[in-house]
Amino acid sequence: MRRIHSIERTSNSRIINIPKQLTVLGQLLIFEALFMTVPLFVCVFNHESDWLAFIGTIGVTLICGLILKFLIKPGSDNLGRKDGCMITCMVWIVFSSFGMLPFIFGSSHLNISEGFFETMSGFTTTGATVIRDIEGCSMGLVLWRAMTQWIGGLGIVLFTLAIIPSLNNSKGVFMFHAEVSGITHDKIGARIANTAKILWLLYGTLTLILILLLWIGPMDLFESVCHAFAAISTGGYSTMNESIAAYNSFYIKLILSIFMFLGGVNFGLIYAAIKGYFRQVCKNDVLRAFVILIFINYLLTIISILHSGNYKGWQNLTIDPIFHIVSAMTSTGFGVGNFEAWGELSLVLTIIMMYFGACAGSTTGGAKLDRLVYLFKNFKIEVKRSVSPRSMKAIKVNNQLITPENTNEIIAFLLIYTALILFGGILLSALDFPIVDAFFSSISCVSNNGLGSGVTGVTGSYDFLPSIGKWVMSFLMLAGRLEIFALIMLLTPTFWKK
Repeated sequence: MRRIHSIERTSNSRIINIPKQLTVLGQLLIFEALFMTVPLFVCVFNHESDWLAFIGTIGVTLICGLILKFLIKPGSDNLGRKDGCMITCMVWIVFSSFGMLPFIFGSSHLNISEGFFETMSGFTTTGATVIRDIEGCSMGLVLWRAMTQWIGGLGIVLFTLAIIPSLNNSKGVFMFHAEVSGITHDKIGARIANTAKILWLLYGTLTLILILLLWIGPMDLFESVCHAFAAISTGGYSTMNESIAAYNSFYIKLILSIFMFLGGVNFGLIYAAIKGYFRQVCKNDVLRAFVILIFINYLLTIISILHSGNYKGWQNLTIDPIFHIVSAMTSTGFGVGNFEAWGELSLVLTIIMMYFGACAGSTTGGAKLDRLVYLFKNFKIEVKRSVSPRSMKAIKVNNQLITPENTNEIIAFLLIYTALILFGGILLSALDFPIVDAFFSSISCVSNNGLGSGVTGVTGSYDFLPSIGKWVMSFLMLAGRLEIFALIMLLTPTFWKK
């Protein structure tokens, strides 16, 4: 009997349980429809015609969700490792496919490729846009645009684990690891669902505090909500065509810089600080690297600005560089003006900051500073080993041992990550993008950053990209958000074999 159960479990683990996956996706579509009722209410309250687009989208999304949830009867409720991988990848595509409908049928009048690009950019918290005049769109549509970033900031899968108790098992852990970034993954609670709920509670509390702080300043309530959603999720969508530069407010830049920084910190560390474990926070290698790099980049940016001669007032030498550096490192992508005018050094620093990003376990994109810290420590050990070949020393990041398997994964990740950037840059160059702008835009999409340079900078957008370019950039956003491996697994023939 024991052998029979063992064989059955092995067999089930090799079969992809599509019906059960569809019921999970159906349940999530129901929640997406509920999220859309908020911008629908805003449209109705402000007498905006986009209420028709939202009510139609809600109807379609809800009906599809109910069909998948209640009319499909899975033969088994078991979900294997392959199922966890598929759900992790598919939920982002499904959410974007339904979430784009208000952009297509609403006042922005986007086509399918543009709508999918805009929504995928939102859910992956990239912040790249194809809408040139966001101020001309309805308040409901602008709010939904901001909400996509807030929903995707902490992770759709993490939201899934918090609301679906049946996933609170080893497969849920796999989904957690597939979506949460970095080389190590720490659970806060004893169970994966508890971890997800604590993180979402912390995320929501920080968002509420930021809304209130922005509302105290020159922003009205609507602008405060939208910018809070974009800042704490490190997404970067603004209600203004010129982004944060339109406000020219020291207070707004300061408050957003603080909360973008918090969005770039491992949320487990923020929770530890709240619990009073300050020693654990202060000894964190990656957090210290984050702070040190912000300081170094600030000094170098000041030198670049002074050398270029393009500084206008005290804000341009104080808060503006800090804001830009934090925005770039956390992959938020809020614009504070034309940073390209600060000199070539500033542009190079921005590219490097976009590549590595901030801390793992945060809402940020990029390759993550955890991997940079590992590379730095490994470099020091290799230098010592070249002098003393017999010396043996383990590499630890945040007091956790990095195994040879971790090392192989880090190297593979960085190689594939760089290859994706090169692929995107070459493709955009072939589509007549200027070479610098092409590679800047590619790294911006892969690192889920959203900052633009040249044709996509300041008030520019990706709207002039042909459809094939928008689809490829959408794929790069998704690959960057899922840190590549989960998506690659789905695309390999071996994955589909029993």
